[in-house]
Amino acid sequence: VMQEIVMRAVLLGFLILLAGCQHLPSPPEGAGGIVDLRSGARLGPEQLVRELAGAELILVGERHDNPDHHALQRWLLEVLQPGSLLLEMLEPRQQARVDEVRARLAAGERLEDLPAALDWQPGWDWALYGELVEYALGQPWPLMAANLDRQEIHEIYRNPPALAGGRSTAAPVQQALEEQIRVSHCNMLPESQVPSMRAVQQQRDRRMAERLLQAPGPALLFAGAFHVRRDLGVPLHLADLQGPSRTRVLILAEAGAEVDAGQADFVWYTPSRPERDHCARWRQSKRQAKKDPAGAGSITVISLMRR
Repeated sequence: VMQEIVMRAVLLGFLILLAGCQHLPSPPEGAGGIVDLRSGARLGPEQLVRELAGAELILVGERHDNPDHHALQRWLLEVLQPGSLLLEMLEPRQQARVDEVRARLAAGERLEDLPAALDWQPGWDWALYGELVEYALGQPWPLMAANLDRQEIHEIYRNPPALAGGRSTAAPVQQALEEQIRVSHCNMLPESQVPSMRAVQQQRDRRMAERLLQAPGPALLFAGAFHVRRDLGVPLHLADLQGPSRTRVLILAEAGAEVDAGQADFVWYTPSRPERDHCARWRQSKRQAKKDPAGAGSITVISLMRR
């Protein structure tokens, strides 16, 4: 596996060197400045790709409802050509469908309703993710589920399991996550639910870390920005699982967002978009979900912490 990773990195590095004359495809419209948060240096797209090329694991954080972020992810897929792509938007129960669809497409079959074939979940807007997923399904490398199943989320919410490892279980980490849960729920969440919601968030991060370590390398993860943060998310779980040191974190952020070196290695800015009233959505979700408090809590933490 290590030899495959090295060979891929060498090949990609060679292709990027050739790009000195030929250049990479231009990033999509809406792409702003790129900053190396470790040094403060501004980078061009080719420099960023060169920095990512030698990594064993690449974590890209997005704002789920921002189309500019999905366009950049599609561009990154094309230029990086990873060993595998993992998506927060896919659950384990969908993996068999994903593999079947890839095989059917490879055989030349045309599918009229791709979302139905994948059992794509309505919480993830196909209008935003469709082009990205269609591209990934047509590639020789696997597309892999990185999330928990809905039933797993409900069980974790009701009976939070203990996490192994010192990084992810550190008190400052768990306290910061719990505070973010309170804020993202407009400070209207019963305090008794906060630990369970934090457990769901951290178990999802642990699953993403586990899947990254199982995936053909170099492995690329697309997930919400909070999931990929070095100080709170998947990188802590990779450390607890003794994952590879050559991991790079890129956060896609809207102009004006604060991202620092403790959170990521690189940030790629896109134009800011009008803020939605997430608190209004939260109040509505509470009214609609009174019959299943556990389900409502776990689902809400998924939707509101996507920011």
